[in-house]
Amino acid sequence: MIAQLLKLFRPNTFICFFLGIIIFLSNSSIAQQTIPLYLNDKLAIDIRVENALSLMTLEEKVGLCHAQSKFSSGGVPRLGIPELTMSDGPHGIRAEMKWDKWEYAGWTSDSCTAFPSLNCLAASWNSNLAYQYGKAIGEEARYRNKSVLLGPGVNIYRTPLNGRNFEYMGEDPKLASVMAVPYIKGVQTNGVAACLKHYMANNQETLRDSINVEMSDRAMYEIYAPAFKAAVIEGGAMAVMGAYNKFRGEFCNENSFLLNQTLKKNWGFNGVVISDWNGVHSTQGAAKGGVDIEMGTEDGKDFSEYYLANPFLNKLKSGKIDIKVVNDKASRILKTIFLTSMNKSRPFGYLGGKNHTDLSAKIAEQGIVLLKNEQNILPLNIKTLKTLAIIGDNATRKQLPGGGSSELKAKYEISPLQGLVNRLSPQINVQYAQGYSLKPEEQEQLKKEAIELAAKSDIIIFVGGLNKELGQDCESIDRQNMELPYGQNEM
Repeated sequence: MIAQLLKLFRPNTFICFFLGIIIFLSNSSIAQQTIPLYLNDKLAIDIRVENALSLMTLEEKVGLCHAQSKFSSGGVPRLGIPELTMSDGPHGIRAEMKWDKWEYAGWTSDSCTAFPSLNCLAASWNSNLAYQYGKAIGEEARYRNKSVLLGPGVNIYRTPLNGRNFEYMGEDPKLASVMAVPYIKGVQTNGVAACLKHYMANNQETLRDSINVEMSDRAMYEIYAPAFKAAVIEGGAMAVMGAYNKFRGEFCNENSFLLNQTLKKNWGFNGVVISDWNGVHSTQGAAKGGVDIEMGTEDGKDFSEYYLANPFLNKLKSGKIDIKVVNDKASRILKTIFLTSMNKSRPFGYLGGKNHTDLSAKIAEQGIVLLKNEQNILPLNIKTLKTLAIIGDNATRKQLPGGGSSELKAKYEISPLQGLVNRLSPQINVQYAQGYSLKPEEQEQLKKEAIELAAKSDIIIFVGGLNKELGQDCESIDRQNMELPYGQNEM
């Protein structure tokens, strides 16, 4: 066959054809060899990072270290290195925000599955469920093209009045550790970095931006640090968020003891430290204290004015800050980008569907805590019931739109009242009374209506508690006391 083909070519033609093959193969080999090392995902991450760093200008390195929008930090466009995109929150993917304004973008395609809060997950005592939770929420983050999920939160309950307790995993450091590790592993199977927060000792919302936390080493290492340590060492968390408060006199994002010595050196953390939004207070402190990316919320402020932007660049150029500082920050950020935004093998993600809502329901069921069951009234025997009274404003109130950074735009939210009606009607006559209100002038009339309904019902289900209104169960503010609000105790 080859001999027959050779007869078709004149000698000169064959030589040209043969040389053409050699040149083509040679060019292909050269092309492969000229691919920058940082783009070769078969190489070790450290080699890729070192190569990328060697090709970057000082300005490009600094550009990695601060926000370029409300929820992203810069990349290196010249080298084809994308930005890190971030999203709240720990129990669902937050709706999209505008690029440079602290307002929702108004998308119609950014709804999510609303998973139970992390204190509910912890109350299940089911670490396998924690992994499934993390994997599912990571799938939705990946589908929305997020590089970093801002969670989980593992701050310990120091006080039951903390407005963000619902975001955390309880008062026990062991339980928080055991639940956080699989959650993080689940998230990161999607090529999405879990950002552990809020490091360290952010255990109240009152004065969180300025309060100085003093604690002994024993309290720190036995109570407040174990969940963070386990999440880093056992969970392999790729990112950590520095808290707002001061710790032993220094802001957490500028605290070398917390970030450089404890987190990065003692625990071997080689990921990226991201500031809580507006949590950086000086260029020198942030540069040397250990935070790697500065994020913020202030509208109208140019991102180049951030402490780790032009002010950082100027100090590097003047020699006031050693070049090694920015190289370390940039290296950590590049590694995170390679493992997330530039990870070719990460799955495509999942918008969320019945399997996620079923998982959400399963977590909620296992996280329910029965405090009392006097006279064994539970479970209810619905075969013997004719009338059921549902009393309480919270029976109809939506909970997901509030709460601060954890607020969600869910695909749908079924209220307790609607769920009971769906389950029990028409076999049982289910009736509702609001019972209490945020408006004091309405209380007496609502109470009267509730009492009248209760008097003619076989069973009463009271739906009470907090509702994310007026500083109840919400970021930035703590409860003032342990009383149920809006006259619920009297009701």
